[in-house]
Amino acid sequence: MLHVHVFIKHYMYLYSRASFMSKSLTVDNSTIKFQIWDTAGQERYRSLLPMYYRNAAAAIVVYDITNEGSFTVLQDWIAELHRLGPSNIVLAIAGNKCDLEDKREIPAEQGQTYASEVNAIFGETSALTARNVEEMFIEITRKLPPDCLTSLPAGASLLRQTDTPRAKGGCCGGGGGDKGPS
Repeated sequence: MLHVHVFIKHYMYLYSRASFMSKSLTVDNSTIKFQIWDTAGQERYRSLLPMYYRNAAAAIVVYDITNEGSFTVLQDWIAELHRLGPSNIVLAIAGNKCDLEDKREIPAEQGQTYASEVNAIFGETSALTARNVEEMFIEITRKLPPDCLTSLPAGASLLRQTDTPRAKGGCCGGGGGDKGPS
């Protein structure tokens, strides 16, 4: 079981810098170890991302449902992922902040339609309340090729790219270590 409360505990850290988390999840009697790199959508990491894409089994690209501009940026990230990533990568799109329905700028249908166009899993999540976070990882696990369910090759990872901050330049920070729980 994915411990989403632990995920949330570290989520604020993830917004300030590129971060690495590792989490094991057992679904349908198969265990997968997620190695999650989170760049918080910061442009400063764009040039580094191809090294993560190269061996990624899956990618979650996240936009903020309360920020229309983040949906446009999401499309750019996905185009880059399709251009530079493995052809068999499992792609998921998460519309984050579904707990802020009254501030919504992107209809769920728009996210779903785009996800269908790019052959991606789609879901709306809330990092604050953990709504649909575990379900997103479970669905990704079920879509992974069978050889990923026993072990990922050395250096393989799952890449998670989060919301692009509203303010130009976004949050600052750098580095990152294994801040996630095992």
